Amino acid sequence: MTEADGTTATVTASRPDTAWPLENILFSTALVARRLPWADLPARVLGLDALTLDGLTHRLMAHLRGGRDGRPVRLRTPFGTFLVPLTRADAENLLTRADAAGALGPADGLAADGLRYALSPHAAPEGAWDVLTRDERDGLTAQVARHLVDLRGARREDGTTDPDRRRAAMLRLSRQVVLGAAASEDTLLSELVTEAGATGATGGRTYGASRAAAVRRRLAPYVAAPEPGSLADRLAARGRDGDPDIHEAVAHALALVSAATGAPALRALELLGAGTAGTGADSDEEAAAEAVEQALDRYPPLSAVVYPVRAPLGADGVALAAGDEILYLPTLLGPATEGGPTDPARALCADPAGCALARFAALVCREVVRGIAAEVRPADLAPRFTGRAVAAPLSEYGVRGRVGADRLERHAESLAACAADTGWNGSEAGERFRMVLLAHAERCSRAAADVRSAAGRLSD
Repeated sequence: MTEADGTTATVTASRPDTAWPLENILFSTALVARRLPWADLPARVLGLDALTLDGLTHRLMAHLRGGRDGRPVRLRTPFGTFLVPLTRADAENLLTRADAAGALGPADGLAADGLRYALSPHAAPEGAWDVLTRDERDGLTAQVARHLVDLRGARREDGTTDPDRRRAAMLRLSRQVVLGAAASEDTLLSELVTEAGATGATGGRTYGASRAAAVRRRLAPYVAAPEPGSLADRLAARGRDGDPDIHEAVAHALALVSAATGAPALRALELLGAGTAGTGADSDEEAAAEAVEQALDRYPPLSAVVYPVRAPLGADGVALAAGDEILYLPTLLGPATEGGPTDPARALCADPAGCALARFAALVCREVVRGIAAEVRPADLAPRFTGRAVAAPLSEYGVRGRVGADRLERHAESLAACAADTGWNGSEAGERFRMVLLAHAERCSRAAADVRSAAGRLSD
């Protein structure tokens, strides 16, 4: 920075402020309340918007931003201690600069219950396809139209759609768009991709490598001879010869398209049905685009992402240390229209630099929403509240807890060793059974970590 006399002033990076104890409590309450969407129902019924979760969160974030000059704040929560950017613009800037400096490790998702889960690794060959030609757009529209026939058959007499059949139809569409017609009925591939994205990160025990290897084996024939017109074909054409990441790029594309045509598409249709999106659009295409953008903005699939800092870095006066963790919470930072990024792809992929494949997935989602809305007007049925609280069981004594944790850990290791046996390779039944074994191992490992943590607290 240059002063009036021509000298240069040095901006020294400093550590972010630590929140006050009461701020930690209120922020932690906002995090935990994500599991209880019905908690503010009385306030909403009475019209007391300031007392709803959204209202209280807005006031809390405004308070945290006050006097901190846009700098992130260090907050202690039941799920860990995080550096939390206080606006979307600040979060985007901090993450982009840290990523460009190579200071960030692979991101994890943070579920509403505090458990972490692995995300589909960002992978896109150099020169990855990101723009539709007119012919490609027409081809995509035709593919979506063909698969809407499946949704018509899934409709019940009252006009609602069977959720399982709707999900199956969207997964079938995702496989065909990414890999071609030959993969349309390969339900095992979608199962493997889903399992690979559900890898837990609790306690550092993951089985992601085994799951990723299974996905790679299943993708191999589709990538070796990609079907003309599929996304895999265009990725292979735009990538470098022999690019070792083409399998990862195709797997990432399939994971993102499958995710985008699921909950976001349904949310967008709900927004159209409620009349909160697309009312002023000049065409069905514009209405669908607006609805999808709002759905991804208000209900992002990646609603909480943790970015580990692997190397020290000073960015915009903020000093990051190795071991810090940045928590990005778009739903708590307000809508993107409040000075933040408007790229809907950020709701699907955690890569700070942006993701062409995520933008393609959002485009497929728009085509699905446009195609459905062109045939039938979405409508909301009256919601019914059927949830009930379930009391947690009493904790066991610390000693018994540690013994149980050790037993669970040994069982997880046995299951993982069994899954690693090469005898499961090469057959559909074998790959399915391997995924079952790894899922059980993951649950046992996660349960062991939870029991050991509870046992430690009981022993203190």
